[in-house]
Amino acid sequence: MPPAGAAPTRLCRDCGRLDHAAPHPAPACPACGSSRVLDHPELAALSVAHVDCDAFYASLEKRDRPELADRPVIVGGGMRGVVLTACYVARRSGVRAAMAMAHAMRLCPDATVIRPDMEKYRRESRRIRELMEMASPAVEPVSIDEAYLDLAETAAKEPPARALARLALQVEKRVGVTVSIGLAPNKMLAKIASDLGKPRGFRIIGRGDGLAVLGPLPVRVLPGVGPVMQQKLEALGFRTVADLRGAKEDEMAHRFGRWGQRLLRYAHGEDQRRVGSGPHRNVTIGAERTFERDLRLMGEIEPELARLCARVAERLQRAELAAANLTLKLRRADRHTTTHACRPRDPTMRAEIILATVRPVLARLLDGASYRLVGVTAHDLVAASRADPPDLFEEM
Repeated sequence: MPPAGAAPTRLCRDCGRLDHAAPHPAPACPACGSSRVLDHPELAALSVAHVDCDAFYASLEKRDRPELADRPVIVGGGMRGVVLTACYVARRSGVRAAMAMAHAMRLCPDATVIRPDMEKYRRESRRIRELMEMASPAVEPVSIDEAYLDLAETAAKEPPARALARLALQVEKRVGVTVSIGLAPNKMLAKIASDLGKPRGFRIIGRGDGLAVLGPLPVRVLPGVGPVMQQKLEALGFRTVADLRGAKEDEMAHRFGRWGQRLLRYAHGEDQRRVGSGPHRNVTIGAERTFERDLRLMGEIEPELARLCARVAERLQRAELAAANLTLKLRRADRHTTTHACRPRDPTMRAEIILATVRPVLARLLDGASYRLVGVTAHDLVAASRADPPDLFEEM
């Protein structure tokens, strides 16, 4: 028997029952019979969570078209466009986000392709965020369909794991999509936990098992390790997180500067970033558009650019963030892609300032070549309180 007052270690995700694990706990909840039972020794001690909607756009489309429930669904552009998201049925055929639509249709020719309805996705995202804010006052949106939560302030009233299980059920009932949840001692482990549990999962990684869970995973799971960094690390012999732990700190600092030292701490399961804290330098918010036909003139491309800037601004405002730096992305008809840094005078979350910052760069780069894609990305994000300080000359 557990000592009196001991924290519970088992939770039923369907009825919310909390228990202490027996030496040989039953696989099902004794109250409701559900098999969706969490069992972790640190269940009641952790408060940092990552909540991620499962195939968000595709799930909403299936919600609104029940006849597609068991069918492969791809949300994206025309044959010249790219996949925004694919349901899990389509993913079994190899379809992935950002894949060229033509390639996706070769992999999954029987898929139903649906044009994105961004207004609907934004509306449902706001509903989910409202439910998150009912669970915790500390919510840090990462994108339209995922966020970090810190439930430490409410833990005295209810164990965070139970509040998160209720949140998942509320999202399913009220919005009609499923979420995956990761609960851990820090943001990095919470994100990895939610990814490991997809779809409709709830995965816990604690301080006691964090190193064991991380060890065999590829280095790309660590924050900030994209394809280029992954190649560099693998060239040095660091294919898994466990491999990276064997690196010497001075070697990492020599090769990658302070980032290398931080990466080594990530490999050991350490992450000092707080939920809702800034600056959000590892987060980016962007939008891009693949044209139905190749464009070459400023008058043709600028309207598309303006719409992208408005979309980025709206996402920044919703996330209560501002961009200290911007990147303009251009892809020619021959698929040669370039990116160009654009820096506003002050951090901004206003569409007109984003457009005014990237437009001159676009005008300078156009040389008569044909282009198939343009994109805008906001990065080096800071709190909205630092956005768009008033211009003293405008007030005169």
